[in-house]
Amino acid sequence: MRGMPVDLYRDILFEINNFKGSARECNLCLCTKFPEVPNLTLGSIYSLEYQRRMKRNHSRIASSADKYYDKFQEAVNRGDEPGVILRMAQSIDISPALLARMILEQHYERLAPEVAVSVSKSLISRKMKDTTLIEDRDVAYEVYLVSSCIRYTYRPMYSDCQNVFVFFQSTLNDDQYGPLADVGKHSLGQEYELKLQRIAKDLKLAFRGEEHLRLKGYDKTPDIKLDIPIAVDGFIINWIESKALFGDEEGHRGYLKDQYLSYWNRFGTGLVIYWLGFLETLDQMNEKKIIVMSDFPSNITQMDPQCIKPPQL
Repeated sequence: MRGMPVDLYRDILFEINNFKGSARECNLCLCTKFPEVPNLTLGSIYSLEYQRRMKRNHSRIASSADKYYDKFQEAVNRGDEPGVILRMAQSIDISPALLARMILEQHYERLAPEVAVSVSKSLISRKMKDTTLIEDRDVAYEVYLVSSCIRYTYRPMYSDCQNVFVFFQSTLNDDQYGPLADVGKHSLGQEYELKLQRIAKDLKLAFRGEEHLRLKGYDKTPDIKLDIPIAVDGFIINWIESKALFGDEEGHRGYLKDQYLSYWNRFGTGLVIYWLGFLETLDQMNEKKIIVMSDFPSNITQMDPQCIKPPQL
């Protein structure tokens, strides 16, 4: 359960940031160069780094969305081969799904006056998820090439669960951004939450889940709130949060601010499980409010009812 050494993490980031090629090619390269690191961990590190780079690039080009839409229309009118958005995205180092969304927004903003339609985020999201709703044939096909085509394979993560699906994304060209990427991440997150609950039940731990806590009026809730705390190496655990990703400093800092400190204020100290591994420096950031692990701890101490003395009459 030790964290990943900083030097190894930096080597992985160096390969990611200097690799020229697709996400699939980069992941294959990482698996070859770092065989000691699980494939899912490498994929999570790549995904996190890719998304951060895309967010930076998106803010850089968002102000020129109208210019890219004009270039797109010029290419379509010239009769260029399908894949215009993909080629444009590659030339400016932006996710094809992000560029497709910008072009779709521009398309409907320019149509809005004559079709009397309100261009909202929800409208664009619906049409990104189902390209048959896009009236323009050329725009619909270009967006389809970016954000379509998913298949899933039945494979239970652990032998006693028969209703869990793992989604394997086969997006045609962008498997890091877009609605299908979100489906895959949500599915993986659900899997590990089910795994956490299964372990807690097998250990006969009394706990309440997010839904029950929300019914009690809590706005921010961990995945599991223990009714009776447990201890790991003397550290008291009142709640457990499941994260189906690799924990690095930037992501962990954000979760501390938005989630973990709220749990600590409400429920006390707790445990965060980064199932795909974490950076060794995270332990230094927690100020004894939480502990971080990459699996459910095997050395837990449960309260012994025999140690509670009955009141003296």
